[in-house]
Amino acid sequence: MSDSVVSDSSQTSGRDRWQQRYEAAVAKGAVRDADFTTLSGMEVEPVYGPTAEAEAADERMERIGWPGEFPFTRGLYPTGYRGRTWTIRQFAGFGNAQQTNERYKMILARGGGGLSVAFDMPTLMGRDSDEALSVGEVGHCGVAIDSAADMDILFSDITLSDVTTSMTISGPAVPVFCMYLVAAERQGVDITKLNGTLQTDIFKEYIAQKEWLFPPEPHLRLIGDLMEYTNATIPAYKPLSVSGYHIREAGSTAAQELAFTLADGFGYVELGQSRGMDVNKFAPGLSFFFDSHLDFFEEIAKFRAGRRIWARWMRDVYGATDEKAQWLRFHTQTAGVSLTAQQPLNNVVRTAVEALAGVLGGTNSLHTNALDETLALPSEQSAEVALRTQQVLMEETGIVNVADPLGGSWYVEALTDKIEAEAEKIFENIRQMGERDRTPNDDGSFDHPIGPMTSGILRGIEEGWFQSEIAEAAFQYQIALEKGDKKIVGVNVHTESVSHELEILRVSHEVEVDQVSLLSSRREGRDLAKVQGALETMMATSRTGDNMIPSMLEAVRAEATLGEICNALRDEWGVYREPARF
Repeated sequence: MSDSVVSDSSQTSGRDRWQQRYEAAVAKGAVRDADFTTLSGMEVEPVYGPTAEAEAADERMERIGWPGEFPFTRGLYPTGYRGRTWTIRQFAGFGNAQQTNERYKMILARGGGGLSVAFDMPTLMGRDSDEALSVGEVGHCGVAIDSAADMDILFSDITLSDVTTSMTISGPAVPVFCMYLVAAERQGVDITKLNGTLQTDIFKEYIAQKEWLFPPEPHLRLIGDLMEYTNATIPAYKPLSVSGYHIREAGSTAAQELAFTLADGFGYVELGQSRGMDVNKFAPGLSFFFDSHLDFFEEIAKFRAGRRIWARWMRDVYGATDEKAQWLRFHTQTAGVSLTAQQPLNNVVRTAVEALAGVLGGTNSLHTNALDETLALPSEQSAEVALRTQQVLMEETGIVNVADPLGGSWYVEALTDKIEAEAEKIFENIRQMGERDRTPNDDGSFDHPIGPMTSGILRGIEEGWFQSEIAEAAFQYQIALEKGDKKIVGVNVHTESVSHELEILRVSHEVEVDQVSLLSSRREGRDLAKVQGALETMMATSRTGDNMIPSMLEAVRAEATLGEICNALRDEWGVYREPARF
């Protein structure tokens, strides 16, 4: 067991075990030197829970536990946020790399703790800015990145070894990751010291967001190569952020979001194990990304249930014995779908409530949406308000003083149990889909190319099961809105207002014109023979069982563009087209 105090649980109470862990953290200097009192000056304890006698009599405690111990319902660390507060990681990207670089510097200068890159649609689809399919989209929903040269500008004067960087991209995640590594090399940074997260999660693209490039199998091959490469080369880097956010934004329920996301995570665990990787080594590199919606207690229960489910499955199903391999680390973003164009100032309140739920649920990092994001990309002022929302929660409310302050609440614990039970039913459905039409072994087990959960996910994608489940949930919610059973202030209730239209950020068409011109000049200035040779080597590697990351890095170093790399792979692997369903 790593970074923990080992004790005989049969001889000590949970409170005693927690106390040992907390005191060990204090001794290591892992508790912040801060004022842990209420606004009125009252001292508060680092955690609250039952006495040893009450704990022994409460059957719930095996499921609830204490902060920093299995099943981690109450958090990963005995110190809670007294040890380290969540990372303020504001998602940003628009226009060209220079414009986004300036926004990053603003975020960091005003207290942001990490960067989170939003890419434009052509980049998300593995297209260059000058392709016909990119017309009208360059720089509009994120930053345009065509080659490593753009990545150099994006992180200009931001030392990549000094800041954790998250990149929200899945289909072309691996070549974009290679551009990030090359940008770090050009800064003179030791890439083995990099720390950050790449989304990479292709399952959720087929399930919800629809930004894929290839059929599932080639994507999984690239993901497996990435997992192997980072595990061996960049130990702190997290190659997979398994995303439930987009599933929830597509209309799922909280339980569906949690279950579909964790099932995807189990699929990636199976992928790693199918490559012969040690689960205790690679599983700590998996992280998660969840939505925080407006039903305050449901969201808190969802996060707590997620930690418990993941820990149990990692230990009991996948054999993880190291604590860190059982940890569910997750980033949270407030619910974009909850924002309204009507009375947009109300969105500040919505975002604050959602952020508070994320924090009380124990999130490791957090993005707060800006009030104008339902209308356009955030203005500088609205981005600052979103950032300050987190800082007010962190600095003024006292919520960082106590680990899992809602732990033991009858409502929260019952809701946590209920969401967990619903998720387990969904897992069973997915596993059954993976076993359908397969011939069982003599012992009743089934053989799967990667693993049972992966087989079920692929079958569910193929048959449209995930999409139909989400569509039904979204339909039921829409009916409730139209009947007035569910209410949205400013939309179907309290619609009168004195507010005026907002000044919004508009991305000029000149961004696309300039980006296309810049890309053309870069193409003219590079060694074309070197680019073509590197691409040919990469494609030759794709036809073998060798890891593709080194050859892709060489193509990126030669300034091969994102579109050139992805189009070469499309020619080899084909493109995925979702079957029509009615």
